[in-house]
Amino acid sequence: MLEKITGLIDEVKNFETSSAEEIENFRIKYLGSKGILKDLFAEFKNVPNEQKKEFGQTINLLKKSAEEKVNTLKEALESAIEDKGVYGDLTKPSEPIELGSRHPISIVKNRIIEVFNRIGFTVSEGPEIEDDWHNFTALNLPEYHPARDMQDTFFIDKNPDTLLRTHTSSVQVRYMEKNEPPIRTISPGRVFRNEDISARAHCIFHQVEGLYIDTDVSFADLKQTLLYFTKEMFGKSKIRLRPSYFPFTEPSAEVDIYWGLETETDYRITKGTGWLEIMGCGMVDPNVLKNCNIDPTKYSGYAFGMGIERIAMLLYQIPDIRMFYENDVRFLEQFKSVI
Repeated sequence: MLEKITGLIDEVKNFETSSAEEIENFRIKYLGSKGILKDLFAEFKNVPNEQKKEFGQTINLLKKSAEEKVNTLKEALESAIEDKGVYGDLTKPSEPIELGSRHPISIVKNRIIEVFNRIGFTVSEGPEIEDDWHNFTALNLPEYHPARDMQDTFFIDKNPDTLLRTHTSSVQVRYMEKNEPPIRTISPGRVFRNEDISARAHCIFHQVEGLYIDTDVSFADLKQTLLYFTKEMFGKSKIRLRPSYFPFTEPSAEVDIYWGLETETDYRITKGTGWLEIMGCGMVDPNVLKNCNIDPTKYSGYAFGMGIERIAMLLYQIPDIRMFYENDVRFLEQFKSVI
């Protein structure tokens, strides 16, 4: 009898299969309610007393071997099924990778930077949380100056004044404090103003401001730079400068381009005039140069600034500025083909 059980143990150890049905038949054969082990345990009462210990140990070894074999085969089968489920057929073509796109604001910002890089402008950046000096006072906007009301902002602290910057001109101040002329830089970035949100205005928007400081810089240099930019950016070669007021430039001007009146949209966005305002500009006020430790008797310069959202709305005919911030995938997918 012991030899028979030993043979069964060898049979269990040598059993291999990858079929779930064969594994189940094997389990029933050895471990089922009418299986081999059930019969062997029933024979235990007929075994002589002196052999019962060895006989019991051998039966338990057979039972343990059968259980381990069943568990091992089941785990191997489940692992094979799981791998197939996870990886599938490795010879099949892969799933297509969904292409993303740059945000339209990033696209336009990069185009503006590229245009000015060609004529020697570097890129400068600064903090979005500013102090009063860099955001207002150094830019010829002393405390209680009425022009500060044009840039109502979000104050973080009042002693001393700490605020979210209202323009990237603060970056220009920091750049002039750390660098000597000649200076030729543009400052792109996010700015904040306490404005009601509508289709044409938002409390958060983006700007690119430019600054050129050197000897003998004239308004003619400024106009030629702006004409170059409008040709490269919009393909428009006709601009006009309207007298305006900015506290940090004198004289100052608003820059318009002739958009044309070829379509109904042209009439709508230019209000029937064909002219469209795109930025402000002017010659840097001597007080600003003095505040930044630059000699205004030796150096002069010009500055300009534009809203990136406005440029993007013009280029892509976007009717509502809020669309830039809603994160609507349907809107963003329209820019996949834009480099």
